[in-house]
Amino acid sequence: MRNLNISIFASGTGSNFEAILKAKKKGLIKSTIALLITNNSQCGAVEIARKNSIDVVHISRKVYPELSEEKYTEIFLNVLKTYNIDFIVLAGYMKLLPPSLVDEYENRIINIHPALLPSFGGKGMYGINVHRAVLESGVKVTGITIHFVNKEYDKGRIIFQKCVEIYPDDDEYSLQKRVLKYEHKYYPLIISELEKHLL
Repeated sequence: MRNLNISIFASGTGSNFEAILKAKKKGLIKSTIALLITNNSQCGAVEIARKNSIDVVHISRKVYPELSEEKYTEIFLNVLKTYNIDFIVLAGYMKLLPPSLVDEYENRIINIHPALLPSFGGKGMYGINVHRAVLESGVKVTGITIHFVNKEYDKGRIIFQKCVEIYPDDDEYSLQKRVLKYEHKYYPLIISELEKHLL
């Protein structure tokens, strides 16, 4: 039985990508991390991929401004087919995936969100914006949500949630740091569980 091939999609620093790679090196994740797709060729995730000899493909509307939605989606699908990708893991990817791609990989794309969905989700709710909104709301608990991806931001079926306490002296940066620790701990664990069902 062959291992699954995973493609990571990332736009930012790549800290969750790094946590996934560490889990892979420890043997927790059996799948092959075959590819990084990014819309930001200068992001930290690209550097992490190169250090780990993982191929990087840059796909962005800035690169292909003239293409129709259909042709643009074909670029993603052709790359994923070339690498024989079974499973897509979004790790700080800042773009909505093309609808046809979501259809093609139904129940095989997951994302992690730094709050307890359905609260504090949707367009523009990413990174520090989420933690700022959480603190401004006055809630006492935040957390992480790992979910399947559908055609709307943060609306896919929830797989796993974990609460993170908010301290009275938290600002958005201290809260982000603490939530990230939970992301790094639980995202690889959920990937490990899911791959067993996909094999």
